Amino acid sequence: MKIIVHREKCQGHARCWAMTPDIFELDDEGYIMPGDIDVPEEQERLAWMGAKSCPERALDIQK
Repeated sequence: MKIIVHREKCQGHARCWAMTPDIFELDDEGYIMPGDIDVPEEQERLAWMGAKSCPERALDIQK
């Protein structure tokens, strides 16, 4: 699974990071780091929950 990051939509709520800090990295100001994220199979469920928790829909899931 891959998470597609739309950094321009990120507003710094950090809900994704709160769900799965091992997958979602934030910069010093609390915004998602640019670049798509390859998710290990064993972390897909938490990554999916983190991506779906974004109120700005800045994260898309690609299977």
